[in-house]
Amino acid sequence: MRRKKNAWMEHLEVVSYAAGGKSIAKKDGKVIFIEGAVPGDVVDVQLTKNKKDWAEGFVKRFHQFSTDRVVPFCKHFGVCGGCKWQMLPYEKQAFYKQSEVEQHLKRIGKVAIPPIQDIAAAKETIYYRNKLEFTFSSKKYFTHEEMAALHLPDGEKIGLPSIPALGFHVPGAFDKVIDIDECFLQQEPSNRIRNELRNFVLDRGFSFYDIRNHVGLMRNLMIRLCTSGDLMVNVVFGEHDQPAILEAMNFMKLTFPEITSLYYTVNTKFNDSIFDQSPVLFSGNPYAVEQLIKWKFKISPKSFFQTNTRQAEQLYQITKDFAALTGKEVVYDLYCGTGSIGIFVSDLAKKIIGVELIEEAIEDAKENVHLNQISNAQFFAGDVADLCKDDFFELHGHPDVIITDPPRAGMHEKLIQQILRMEAPTVVYVSCNPATQARDLQLLGEKYDVAAVRPVDMFPHTHHIENVVQLKLRRH
Repeated sequence: MRRKKNAWMEHLEVVSYAAGGKSIAKKDGKVIFIEGAVPGDVVDVQLTKNKKDWAEGFVKRFHQFSTDRVVPFCKHFGVCGGCKWQMLPYEKQAFYKQSEVEQHLKRIGKVAIPPIQDIAAAKETIYYRNKLEFTFSSKKYFTHEEMAALHLPDGEKIGLPSIPALGFHVPGAFDKVIDIDECFLQQEPSNRIRNELRNFVLDRGFSFYDIRNHVGLMRNLMIRLCTSGDLMVNVVFGEHDQPAILEAMNFMKLTFPEITSLYYTVNTKFNDSIFDQSPVLFSGNPYAVEQLIKWKFKISPKSFFQTNTRQAEQLYQITKDFAALTGKEVVYDLYCGTGSIGIFVSDLAKKIIGVELIEEAIEDAKENVHLNQISNAQFFAGDVADLCKDDFFELHGHPDVIITDPPRAGMHEKLIQQILRMEAPTVVYVSCNPATQARDLQLLGEKYDVAAVRPVDMFPHTHHIENVVQLKLRRH
């Protein structure tokens, strides 16, 4: 049986949002998940998947625009993979994010939950990121309008000029990059650094990275701007061309004296990760300092830190409130990273025990403990599921409160079973993926009840949402 190509569904009224930023329409008992639509739109959809009970697709024609729509503020909207919800008023974004959390907890977790507290919305919806990473590419992505200006048919690859670009990867096109002129995610001098470095290396004739052939000098650019005013820049090169590297780095040093930590990294691997690389300090301080309320944190080029500082303060304050500390509790901070949550709650705890797999992160945590003159916190490197066993708890104290902030995949089931055995009176679960959090809550529901829930919006204009859940041990 031949598969139908270019299947369409016409005049669909979009009724709501689903997880992942897709919208939903319904027709003849089938649910259609749609990219690029807003509840209230009436659209024609070209299907990419078409099953018996559901389908997926993207908008090809608008018959009617939703009254909720607003004009996107960025000219790269619709092409760039970030800030996909710019066409929605921010209060609507927050509403749909809170609804998503509720649906995940009810449908996946299947646990009883109290009324969800109002989402901790962002006060700053643009220029909120403290860190951005850009990619140099030998192949610029051409928009439909640019294709038309070149008199090429839409989608035609033959005849496209190879033009270098510096910006963000295109969703679904790993080898092409959108040449970003102005980005609204990070305060200046972020745009100026990116644009002037691009112009300099183009004038010098330096090659941009070709991901398919794994050649090219200019590879990545990382910019971190802290609320303290510290500015860290790491230029990543794809080849060991020391004269060219020194020329580019001297340009950066002279042109941007406001940079407080200037690094470069030579990465000749096939992937962009620098966690197994050795950044070289070219000038300035070896670290930047970020501040969350009264706590200070040293950040190196390879450190993980929440990318929205102001919302991180809200996230950690909610976590602290849910922990309900009195000064007598032993607190375990699992998946602790550089220790930010543990340090944030340390002034109300008797003792903090942090555990994290990445050794460099634990070294940062220890530095941050020293920087903040904290005497009641210890941090240990190791796999959380393997390290947190009975002998570890016996050595460092039975947990009164467990705070867990796992990666998107959620907690390992071995750790969940260990938490159930330890029976800490309070568990605070911080998650960047409410779907896997809901799955874990169902398992923890063997002994724990959900006592409080509050979502936090760390990334305005995206579908991403954080969620904090307070669990209380059920009394026998």
